[in-house]
Parts: sequence; structure tokens; C-alpha cells
Amino acid sequence: MPRFQRKGVSKILFATAIADPGYLPTTAELTSATDYSRQIAAVDGFSIENQMIETPDLASTFVSKIGGDDTAADSSITFYEDDTLDDIETDLAKGTTGFIIICRKGKTPGAAGMDVFPVTVSSNSAAITLDNEAAKITVAFAITDRPLLNATVPAGT
Repeated sequence: MPRFQRKGVSKILFATAIADPGYLPTTAELTSATDYSRQIAAVDGFSIENQMIETPDLASTFVSKIGGDDTAADSSITFYEDDTLDDIETDLAKGTTGFIIICRKGKTPGAAGMDVFPVTVSSNSAAITLDNEAAKITVAFAITDRPLLNATVPAGT
């Protein structure tokens, strides 16, 4: 099984609109989405978690579990701050709605592993530090509906 490193392969984009109710973007929607991959320092969350339900019974001291409700993990992206442009601050301002599109195996047409998360920006905050590192901004996202997971990048992208 060939392995790969996400850096240099995976792409993260933001689309303001996707017409399909199942969140599968068209080629045009994917092409018009903003590719933030070069500005990203860290990604957190963007996954589904299950809230397990304990089901103890009188016949055993073992507490079994069943699957419960799904929920989205707290999700954020940390961007490098630009010293002249403020596209992260304006394009991803608090309250902005849209879609985070993660092409885990690249944006090549026909590639598997495309996840689409409907989101609202819940905060956009500069990280102020005196450490010897690049200036960063962290944008937190509320995932507003069940995402489309492991789709295929549409042809013609």
C-alpha cells in the first residue's frame, strides 16, 4: 500500500456556495473556491465523533455500549497572518457561512477523499505571542450539518 504525506498533497478550500443539497460541489464551484492551502499552519477537528450510550444490564458487571448521536468535533484552522493583506480577517469574518472542502488526496479529478463541511465562522482571532514564530490567526468553525465525507473530486477540476 503506497503511503503519502499530507503536506504538498492535501488541499483545503473555502466555498461560499454549493447548490447540491448533499454538498457535492460541481467542477465550477470547486474551481471558484478559495484555496487556502499555502496559508495554513495547522488544522484541528473537521471530523465526526459519536457520543456512545452506555447500556448496563443486571446480568453482567461489564457495561456495554451502543452508538449514539453523531456530533462534529470542535474545528479550527490556524492561518499565517499576512502583513499587508487582510483576506483571512475579511473573507472569514465571524458569522461568515460557507463550506470547508478538504481534498485529502489532492484536488486531482477522480481522486477519492474529498470531505465537505458546511460551516459558520464562530471566531476569527489573531494569536498574539512574543515567541520566535510567524504571526498567525486562528479561525474557529461551527459545523452546521452532517458533512459529505469521502466523496470523489469531480472531473474537469
